[in-house]
Amino acid sequence: MGVRRALVPLIGLLIGVPIVLAAQAPSSDVQLRQADALVRDGHFSAAANAYRRVLSAGASSNAVRERALAGLTLSLLRTGDFAAARIEGARLGETPGASAAALALFGDTLWSSGLFDEAEREYAASLAMDHTEPRAHHGRARSLAAVGRFDAALLEAQAAVAGAPSEAEFRHLVGVIYERQYRFAEAAAAFDEYVSLLPDRDRTPTALWTRAEIRFLRSFDRLTPVQFLGENAARKSWIVPIRIDKGKVFVRGKVNGGGVDFVLDTGAEQTVLSLEAAARHDVNPIAYMESAGVGDVGRRGLQIGRINHLQVGDLDVRNVPCLIKNPPLGRLPSREPESFSPIALGLSMTIDYARRELLLARALAREPHATELPLRVYRLATVRGLVNGQPVSFVVDTGGQVISISRATAGLVASSPAYRKIPLRVYGTSGWDSDAFLLPGVDLEFDTLRMPKIPVVVLNLAAPSALLGYQVGGIVGHTFLSRYRVTFDLQRSILALDAS
Repeated sequence: MGVRRALVPLIGLLIGVPIVLAAQAPSSDVQLRQADALVRDGHFSAAANAYRRVLSAGASSNAVRERALAGLTLSLLRTGDFAAARIEGARLGETPGASAAALALFGDTLWSSGLFDEAEREYAASLAMDHTEPRAHHGRARSLAAVGRFDAALLEAQAAVAGAPSEAEFRHLVGVIYERQYRFAEAAAAFDEYVSLLPDRDRTPTALWTRAEIRFLRSFDRLTPVQFLGENAARKSWIVPIRIDKGKVFVRGKVNGGGVDFVLDTGAEQTVLSLEAAARHDVNPIAYMESAGVGDVGRRGLQIGRINHLQVGDLDVRNVPCLIKNPPLGRLPSREPESFSPIALGLSMTIDYARRELLLARALAREPHATELPLRVYRLATVRGLVNGQPVSFVVDTGGQVISISRATAGLVASSPAYRKIPLRVYGTSGWDSDAFLLPGVDLEFDTLRMPKIPVVVLNLAAPSALLGYQVGGIVGHTFLSRYRVTFDLQRSILALDAS
């Protein structure tokens, strides 16, 4: 009996503890600090959940609500959940009395959705409210870089860094702009600063990929990247014959003196060699870089190296970065081809499908065109289109074959059961896309070009979208482009389409 009486107070104590703790839930400020700490440590999914708890509990003030919404939005962007980020960004940016920082972050969610025009308007509104807002300067820098205005973009990116020195992504953009200018030493230094600000910087995949890129950039020490030599240094344009085979455009070139058939591929960020071609033509790997494409493999590591001497027709360039498809993919119906992208060399171009000619130019002559679409090149060339009236960004891929849309876009425009989905066997640069299907009856528009009720291929573009930092809404390839004389004018930032 004595033992039982002695246990009664102990049991009461054990039961009472959790009751007391439950009554003392952390305040909104404490929860916000905990969520912010998760962001600093790079735990973005956990941080998003923590910010949601603050919001669901009812923010104690408008300032707390805005901080929680901003934290949630930024965390979603960093996990690549662009659709959810756009929803939360709209709640943030469209709130009456939203701050300049809130408008800039809303702009980032629009950018991540591929709505570049709308994003730029938010950045402008943010800077009109506060001309020092760092995230708005960062957004404007990204927009300027996408239309080739690199000097102005660099000034905006540096303004962003000055306003928020500890924000890693702002320094990364500085590196990206330097790299687009072929100023590899400065790019490497900017990426070094970026890595130094990352949480857990020695182990995160982001840090590892960036360190590899730094090694690659520094391998160009005492070399001039993408150097046009001899008469090519003074020439302004080159005409190259093309061959069309099975829905792809081929050009004949040389790599370090050895002949190569290249696919003309604006869907590639760099010149691309297969492992066999790289070995055959003495192109040695320097580091591994992260890549992504259509297919179930999604994001994959590929080697990156340097072509000492690249020739395409009369075009003659030295020290050209290139991707090497190693490790190669297995179980594909054909070998992985070599690819050449003039855009990666900073060249504008006109593809004349009818005359079987490719014009490459440092700057194209200004001439009127039947259709001119605003062109942005942020890693890949994109134009704006409408799918069933919804605006999305399309990658213009001369190496692709069909018109396709992403599964995310299909979810927006074809949620009705009336849409019939026809399974397909599709393979891309990252293997087979086992979930691809054909979707009939889609309305597609590019400015005044209208294609009502056409079938489109639906692909899983989540991996390339996450790597690019914006939602790829679709891809236009050979079946669309080959109807026209197609001009990529990088100086005017337009994609021009004329009857061929």
